[in-house]
Amino acid sequence: MNHSIQAELDRPIWAALTTNQAHLGYGDALARRYHPDVAPFAAPASETPAAYEALRQLLLPQEQAAVLHSAEPIDAIDGLQITPVGVIHQMIASHGEATHADNGDVIRLGNADAKDMLDLTQKTKPGPFGKRTHEMGNYIGIRDHGRLIAMAGERMHIAGYVEISAVCVDDDYRGRGLAGRLMNVLRSEIEQRGETPFLHVFSHNTSAIGLYERLGFSLRRTFHLTRVGHAGPR
Repeated sequence: MNHSIQAELDRPIWAALTTNQAHLGYGDALARRYHPDVAPFAAPASETPAAYEALRQLLLPQEQAAVLHSAEPIDAIDGLQITPVGVIHQMIASHGEATHADNGDVIRLGNADAKDMLDLTQKTKPGPFGKRTHEMGNYIGIRDHGRLIAMAGERMHIAGYVEISAVCVDDDYRGRGLAGRLMNVLRSEIEQRGETPFLHVFSHNTSAIGLYERLGFSLRRTFHLTRVGHAGPR
């Protein structure tokens, strides 16, 4: 992995919003964010008061955005309310370890499936998922008698790297290996395009981390996830 790509993985939100996914967000040279119905993520261009002030300007008064950063905690910044959320593991797929992708009953998900995708993510809580999140990349799923029971998809996209996200299975269908199957399908497709899959997971989610390790993902680095918003009156 060359230094420039490693630097982009160190700042995946900023890298995505200034390149492949610029059309899904807005901002300027100091700060950028995704459209709220796409994803709650935002990024300052640097860890400076000016960049965080630019980020604050992108938020509505009652709105919050999620920021990944390396320092803990973010220093107090005038005008911003800063709420630590947790520690995030960034994991990356090792080359050549993907197993055969069983995709016999896997379907493509799109605009017509948006409501079912929202319903499933609201029940299973895999992470942030909005009305337009499925526009970030390819999403796939499995239905049982018309009911969407499992899904996974692509979220952040930077040069050479694609994030796998929204991996979730209805509680009634857990324990059948559906999450692993969907991840292997996505991984195979990403690698066939000459790109490398990566993902983000909370450090306390040991069951998910165990699954990802069995599927050939390994820890690359850790981040702190923080919500930022307008500070209330003092």
